[in-house]
Amino acid sequence: MKSLRLLLIICLIFFLNIPVNAARNTDSYDGNIFPIYAGNGSIVPPQTSLKESLINERVAVLFFYLDDNAPSKALAPIISGIDLIWKNNIDIIALTTDELQDKIFNKKNEEGYYWNGLIPQTVILDGTGEIKYDKNGLIDIDEVNKVISGIKGIDYQNTFSVESFNEYNSTISKTND
Repeated sequence: MKSLRLLLIICLIFFLNIPVNAARNTDSYDGNIFPIYAGNGSIVPPQTSLKESLINERVAVLFFYLDDNAPSKALAPIISGIDLIWKNNIDIIALTTDELQDKIFNKKNEEGYYWNGLIPQTVILDGTGEIKYDKNGLIDIDEVNKVISGIKGIDYQNTFSVESFNEYNSTISKTND
């Protein structure tokens, strides 16, 4: 009886193999967008909270998104690139807006306080919690790097671009002058 059950399971696996399709340009749910479209699953869940970031007076990049939103999927490689460029010098706090819906945030140390209700939204805060950048939709990585550089007091001269290396994933590369 066990061998018959095992044979049935094996047949189901091989004969009912349904392909799974991810689509970056649709509002379909494909799973967590960072490992799928940016190749960087370490961004979520965030490694720190906004409260901790403000206590430590660190630059925080808040990214509000949904996994089933085409513009959020397109922006995931850029957020991952910012993480790659700045490594441990800033805090990237990527949050799905599902848990922020229908809640009121009154404190500046709460991530939801900065969300304007639209996605995707990228907000950059200096170490005191002052908004230095707030934009909905696609963002330019060089513009974001200039803002972060200005906050950190670093002269910014590099330019980066997002390059797709297959249908689903992209990478950040330095633009050659």
